[in-house]
Amino acid sequence: MYRPPHFREDDPVRLEQFVARHPLACVVAQVEGVLTANHLPLQLVHGDAGERVLRGHVARANELWRLLPAESAVLAVFTGADAYVTPAWYAAKSTTGEVVPTWNYAVVHAHGTVRFEHDPVRLRALVEGLTDQHESRRAAPWQVSDAPGRYVDRMLSGIVGIEIVVTRLEGKFKSSQNRSDDDRRRIEAELAAAGMPHESRAELVRKP
Repeated sequence: MYRPPHFREDDPVRLEQFVARHPLACVVAQVEGVLTANHLPLQLVHGDAGERVLRGHVARANELWRLLPAESAVLAVFTGADAYVTPAWYAAKSTTGEVVPTWNYAVVHAHGTVRFEHDPVRLRALVEGLTDQHESRRAAPWQVSDAPGRYVDRMLSGIVGIEIVVTRLEGKFKSSQNRSDDDRRRIEAELAAAGMPHESRAELVRKP
């Protein structure tokens, strides 16, 4: 990924927090010489040795786990907020006119190697981890154990776990860091006026 210095993000805490906020990843792999992409919610955890691991699952009917050898290289792309930025929002529009449109966005790329999980006990733990993470904000969180045991077993038989051991985590937050304070204030105000939530605006407008 092309990352100019002013848009580059390597802080591990910020990167991991971003993945937690935007867990739906586009997982890209090369299968039999052809690039393939699967969109999967993934949970970032730390292994016993401190390594980062992304955990999720695919449908058993998905041929990815059959065709992609274990330890193959994959790329998981996590995408955050994005917005078109018009030149009309820049102060220079009415003075020099030397302005052009751009697009602000925030992304994190996780490079790693893949393995697949079939053990029912580990697979259930994986699903419970994902569920607990996404239900945690609810007043009455749903748990896997709330469903009948036989039904859960049947559902688990229809999926295969996927784990990506992360070898490199890199971010690009293109958030007008290369613009003036006045331009950033204007952009933030316009995005707010358009109804963009504060959390998304914070990803798209940042100081250097």
